[in-house]
Amino acid sequence: MSDDLALARKAIASVPFMSGYSGPIVRQGGLTNLVFQAGDHCIRVPGKGTEEYINRANEAVAAREAAKAGVSPDVLYFDDNGVMVTRFVDGAQTMSPAAFKLNEGAPARAGEAFRKLHTSGAVFPFRFYLFSMIDDYLKILSTKDVVLPKGYHDVLKEAEDIRTALSMHPLPLVACHCDPLCENFLDTGERMWIVDWEYSGMNDPMWDLGDLAVEGKFGERQEEEMLGAYFSGEPRPAERGRVVIYKAMCDLLWTLWGLIQLANENPVDDFRAYADGRFGRCRKLMQTADFSRHVDAVRKG
Repeated sequence: MSDDLALARKAIASVPFMSGYSGPIVRQGGLTNLVFQAGDHCIRVPGKGTEEYINRANEAVAAREAAKAGVSPDVLYFDDNGVMVTRFVDGAQTMSPAAFKLNEGAPARAGEAFRKLHTSGAVFPFRFYLFSMIDDYLKILSTKDVVLPKGYHDVLKEAEDIRTALSMHPLPLVACHCDPLCENFLDTGERMWIVDWEYSGMNDPMWDLGDLAVEGKFGERQEEEMLGAYFSGEPRPAERGRVVIYKAMCDLLWTLWGLIQLANENPVDDFRAYADGRFGRCRKLMQTADFSRHVDAVRKG
């Protein structure tokens, strides 16, 4: 039995209503956690080191609230260690950038799911504040033997103007996913489900849209499809500007996340290349004339 399968069996045995399960267990992926299908259930086993930066109590509340909002599968079990069991979504495809390109209407379904979440009235216990999270991640990295990409602190200093622009006409905070990696979306072709609420919190709703555009490697057509479905039309210049700003800022934040994975010796990806790539993309976008125009639009509201 592989180590991963042994962990799955141990987790399943700890769940009262699944302790007698002896059927097949199928690995479903996961970057930092282990996710498995066991019959009609999906079991998530927390990954090594995630307790440094994930509050599992907050995640449990958010996952249940998202299920009530109708955008995430029902949570059937969640323990203090972060082992979670949800209903398995039959007939759904785990998304990827390629799937978002190939599945007709997928960006629109994602936009509709975000709108449903953001307008649900759900309240998440965590406040996802970009610049505080950057500070927190930098503190974690200060205890580890990892080198930041060259120029990171210079770009962070430049981001102070962006921070000011965002604060001039803030949008009301709403329940957001905050980590819209493609693999956190399950598409049935008729409906898009969202899973994995580890980073979720009350946030500017435009963060989710900007971050998904980056994670999905959306081209202009896909981005417009997502925004058109979300806004039921054309976003205002200030709304579009916030989306573009967050396309850069999510890369600035997740660069540090990648370095934490590198320090924790997470084997599922080349996290040095991941971090350097995200930082390079952030810097490239911030240096464009269009980016300055979008910042001005946000500043003017």
